[in-house]
Amino acid sequence: MPFATLPTPCVLIDIDRVTANIRRAQDYANSHGFALRPHVKTHKIPTFAHMQVAAGARGITCQKLGEAEIMADAGLDDILVSYNIIGFDKLARLAALARRVKLTVAADSAHTIAGYLRTARAANVQFDILIECDTGGGRCGVQTPDEAVALAQMLDGGTGARFGGVMTYPAAGKTALAAEWLAVASARFDAVGIPLPVVSAGGTPDLWRAHTLPGLTEYRPGTYIYMDRSQVAAGAARLDECALTVLSTIVSKPTPNRAIIDAGTKTLTSDLLGMDGFGHVLSCPDATLTGLSEEHGILRGGGLPRIGDRVRIVPNHACVVSNLFDKVYVVSGDRVVDAVTVAARGCVT
Repeated sequence: MPFATLPTPCVLIDIDRVTANIRRAQDYANSHGFALRPHVKTHKIPTFAHMQVAAGARGITCQKLGEAEIMADAGLDDILVSYNIIGFDKLARLAALARRVKLTVAADSAHTIAGYLRTARAANVQFDILIECDTGGGRCGVQTPDEAVALAQMLDGGTGARFGGVMTYPAAGKTALAAEWLAVASARFDAVGIPLPVVSAGGTPDLWRAHTLPGLTEYRPGTYIYMDRSQVAAGAARLDECALTVLSTIVSKPTPNRAIIDAGTKTLTSDLLGMDGFGHVLSCPDATLTGLSEEHGILRGGGLPRIGDRVRIVPNHACVVSNLFDKVYVVSGDRVVDAVTVAARGCVT
């Protein structure tokens, strides 16, 4: 059926663009000799994760155990949880997951590693650990290469909780800084005779510069499958490569230069990410989505649509939108070809 008949607001996923985005990134990784391990928090849909693996991805990345459990239930069997797993209940879930899949987790402290070691020994399971390094992002991660080495030295040799390598999530536009950091870290590990089987980095804004990172073995892009307005602004994509749009209806037009859509913060992300407005309206690119309340969005500008007209919006940040909907509509051209459950929606633990 034509997507124009769908109830709004709703999410449309252009499957042709999804397929092209997956292929383009995989071809880039293949040509530069590193693996892709896509981050599924962008889409949270097992079918799309299987598409990424079928195209050549090494495995997948999840941000939380809940996402990983959903993906394991769907048959994905090589999973990195790129997060510190803290607390007895979560470590018990980690052990159960390690019995089902090839599992890798992240750590940036002795506290986290001690929990992993206890869990592996008590449950008699094996999993790998990547030491997370802060190469300029200012979020999680050890602050120096020497700290990374010290944490690696805490781990068992070949059984239980094993050292697997290092990972980082560089700040956007800071690939060169991350490269310097990783080069020093590699030298430190060489000096103490510890190999680095995995050097993992991520971030779609700098995906096309990933080959400049020394020793890189895998890259963890997430948004690349959909792209969004922030990726266009960063130069990582074109607008016609954005696969996720929000379909919305004009429900009010109080003045000629102000129209109200039925999509607010419960539909579109409130992330600005340094941009003007909360999304790009495809049919009236000169309009600005200036404000959001829970169920309303405010469009301002000239030539605005009439009440009852529908608009498609490229959101600033696609990943957040995915977590706001139970299902998305897969489209090709102007036709709906499927409705897919967002299986890992709300999996934040």
